[in-house]
Amino acid sequence: MAVVEEEEGSPPAPAAAADPASSGSSDNEITVEEASFVHTEPPQDGSVPPVVSSNMEVLHDKVKKQVIKEGHGKKPSKFATCFLHYRAWVQGSLHKFEDTWQEQHPIELVIGKEKKQMSGLGIGVGNMRSGEHALLHVGWELGYGKEGSFSFPNVPPMADLLYEVELIGFDDVKEGKARSDMTVEERIEAADRRKIEGNEYFKEKKFEEAMQQYEMAIAYMGDDFMFQLFGKYRDMALAVKNPCHLNMAACLIKLKRFDEAIAQCSIVLAEDENNVKALFRRGKARAELGQTESAREDFLKAKKHSPEDKEIQRELRSLAEQDKALYQKQKELYKGLFGPRPEPKPKASNSIVRFWQWLVSLIGYLIKLFKPKNE
Repeated sequence: MAVVEEEEGSPPAPAAAADPASSGSSDNEITVEEASFVHTEPPQDGSVPPVVSSNMEVLHDKVKKQVIKEGHGKKPSKFATCFLHYRAWVQGSLHKFEDTWQEQHPIELVIGKEKKQMSGLGIGVGNMRSGEHALLHVGWELGYGKEGSFSFPNVPPMADLLYEVELIGFDDVKEGKARSDMTVEERIEAADRRKIEGNEYFKEKKFEEAMQQYEMAIAYMGDDFMFQLFGKYRDMALAVKNPCHLNMAACLIKLKRFDEAIAQCSIVLAEDENNVKALFRRGKARAELGQTESAREDFLKAKKHSPEDKEIQRELRSLAEQDKALYQKQKELYKGLFGPRPEPKPKASNSIVRFWQWLVSLIGYLIKLFKPKNE
């Protein structure tokens, strides 16, 4: 078992967890529902719109775009299903009224079929590439209009809007087949194709792009969908879903985003508490964060189920060496703190003791000698 690998082989269905990603990447149908996600570029704050210095690109009379981070590949076509994270502010007051990053769930937006109040957002997203991060300036006419919204979200009348958007990815759906029309097998197959494409990106060390594919694969198997599955269908779904979480953890470890890697492994362990790769990778991430005891606990549990695994043994030896080095460091620190032990004082020599004994005896003798004469 390697510390990070581009593919996993988890539970039952042998589906294509270890197959080369050689086909199907352009024909996938992707949709999103409730699931656990990792956003590929964690925003720094989010309380206010980001300050962007790039040029303003005019997409429409009422929609302008500034690129924060360049994307890759082509732009989505009309009726493409897009997956994105975004934050939205009222431009004048900077009142933030929506944040999908905070909710940990990206949204699904079909270009050309978006709600009226999201038409400006749709124009902006339709002019982005996968992985692109941008700031959109949308006029009120293509937002919540003259009336605004006084329910959720709360947007005042005639409010120009700012959107910070990350386009995770998209698919040009063929024959207009929606998620609700897909069978369980079709959803699992489409997710597996995304996983395979993510594996190819991983092999090329394109970890951000790989995570986008894994995240989109996981989107097929949200909580609502998984709750409806039993028996072989649940096993088939987990055989794709769990490797995607573990592959995301591998990417996150490579990117030194250890807290997020731990979260991905923990999702798998909630389903399969003895999953060796999840235990190993969580232990690896915890060790990198200095959580030595928790890391050791994960490695020991992984070793229990895979006693011959050399990677696990190596990590346990590494922790033992760290413990030894820490002990020596603390020993030196305490030695310097309290200083060297004081040397014992030498005892007085016997000749000096005998001299004082003689002197005391002499004085006593003289006192006795002169006492009778005085009387």
